[in-house]
Amino acid sequence: MGRKVAIIGAGISGLSAAAFAAKAGNEVHVYEKNSTPGGRARQFRTENGYTFDMGPSWYWMPDVMERFFEDFGYHANDFYELIPLDPQFEMIGKDGNLSIPASYEKLREIFDDVEPGAGKRLDKFMRSARFKYEVGMGQFVHKPCHSWREFMTPGIVSSAMRLSLLSNFRSYVKKYFRHPSLRALMEFPVIFLGASPQQIPALYSLMNYGGYILGTHYPMGGFYRLIDAMRQIGEELGVHFHFDQPIEKIVASGSKISAIRVKGQNVPVDAVIASSDYHHTESLLDPMERNYTDAYWRSRTFAPSCLIYYLGFTEKIPRLRHHTLFFEYDLDDHIDAIYKRKRWPENPLFYACCTSKTDDGVAPEGHENVFLLMPLAIGIDDEECIREKYLHSMIQRLEKHTGAVNLLSRLDYKRSYCVRDFVTDYNAYAGNAYGLANTLSQTAVLKPGIRNRQLSNLFYAGQLTVPGPGVPPSIISGKIAAGELAKLKKEVYETAV
Repeated sequence: MGRKVAIIGAGISGLSAAAFAAKAGNEVHVYEKNSTPGGRARQFRTENGYTFDMGPSWYWMPDVMERFFEDFGYHANDFYELIPLDPQFEMIGKDGNLSIPASYEKLREIFDDVEPGAGKRLDKFMRSARFKYEVGMGQFVHKPCHSWREFMTPGIVSSAMRLSLLSNFRSYVKKYFRHPSLRALMEFPVIFLGASPQQIPALYSLMNYGGYILGTHYPMGGFYRLIDAMRQIGEELGVHFHFDQPIEKIVASGSKISAIRVKGQNVPVDAVIASSDYHHTESLLDPMERNYTDAYWRSRTFAPSCLIYYLGFTEKIPRLRHHTLFFEYDLDDHIDAIYKRKRWPENPLFYACCTSKTDDGVAPEGHENVFLLMPLAIGIDDEECIREKYLHSMIQRLEKHTGAVNLLSRLDYKRSYCVRDFVTDYNAYAGNAYGLANTLSQTAVLKPGIRNRQLSNLFYAGQLTVPGPGVPPSIISGKIAAGELAKLKKEVYETAV
C-alpha cells in the first residue's frame, strides 16, 4: 500500500479526491463528521415513505459527471438511469410564465414569440456560450490556479477576447435581449454562482449552454445516486470511510502534517486533502499555519445561505413541474436584501422542486414530494417562527400558480433547514450554502489557494477554493487536489514521529 492520505469530509469534492488519490496508489481514509456521505448532497428518508435529496437538485453539465466515471472505466448509466426533463423547468414571472422545453428549436420559437427577432440573437448568444463552455470547462476549470502564468497558453490567450472576461453578465445579456422575461431567464443560471449578475463575469454565459443546451436531467432515485456511485468507486479502489468522526485537530511537525486528531487520538498520516469548509479547516491548525486570517474571510463575498423546506403532501399538486422558479418579484431587490441590507427579503424569489412528478419512488402512492428553497443572507437570525412565516408565503404563491387549495392542511411531512443548520452540519462559514461567490475579484488565482503555504502536504478542495461552487466544479476540485498531491516529492510523505 502507498502513502497514507486522509480526506476530511465526504462531500462531493472529498469523494472525488478520495477516488483519484486511491487510483494513484495511496492508502486513502475519508473522515466524515456526519453519519452518511454526500455533504450538502445527503439524502434522508422519512418513516412515512418520503425520500428527500437535501441539497443539489439540478443535474446540469452531465458531461462533467460522465467524464468522472470514465476516468475509472465506467459510465453514469452503470449506476443510475438519467432522465432528460421536458420541460426542463417553468419560470413564473411578473410578465407571464415561461416553460423551457428540452428542444432548442422550441426554445428558439419561445424567444421569438416573446420578442420578435430574439431567436436569431439566441443563436448568436449560444454559439458564444458554447465556445466559452468548451474553453472554460475544457481548460480554465482544471487549473490549480497557483499563478496567472497557468493561463498564458496560446489557446487561452488567443481566446481571451471571445471569453468576455472583463464584462459583467447583466450588461452582456442586455446586448442580446430587451424583454424582462428573457433577461431574467438568461440571468437565472448564474444565481448558482452566488452573486448578482452585475458582479458575475460574462464568461459564465457558459452556464446557459451547460443548462439549456446540454439539458436538465434527473437521476432516478434522486441526486444521491451520484453520491452512492462515487462512494462505490472509492470503495472498489480500497478507500476506507469513517463516519461520525469529526476531525478535532490537524497536527503538524515542522513544515508538514504528521497526524490528524480523531476522538482524542492522533492518527499518523502522510498527507491531508481537506474538502471540509476551508475556514473551518484552518481553525484546526495553529494560527501561524493558516493561509488566511479571520479578517480575510470577513472581507470575502460569500454566496447566500438559504431557507429550505422538505414537504410531503397527501395528494398530487396540479400544474406543478419538476422544477419551478417563482420569479414574480424583482431579482435585484432580493439580491440587495442578501448582500446590502443583509436581512430577510420582503418579496422573495424562490424555487420549488417536485421530484415525485418524475420519480414515483420518492413519495407514497398518490402523494407529492416538494422541496422549497429561498436564498438568504448569511449569518442572519433564522428562528423557527421566521422560517414558518416564509413557508406560508411560499405556499400561498404555490397555490395561486397551481390552483391547489389549503395545501398546508394536506401536509403529512415538514422539515425546515436554514442558516444555523448549515453551520451545525457542515461547519459552513456564517451558514453559507454555496461557498464563495464567483465574482471577478474571486475568480481563478484570486480564490483561496488549493495548497497550504506553510504545510507542504496539506491541500484544499471544495466550493471555497478552485474552481468554485456547484456539483461539477466540486468534482473537478477533488481531482485537482489529488493531482497536486501526486506532484509532491516522495520524501514529503515520510511520516513524522
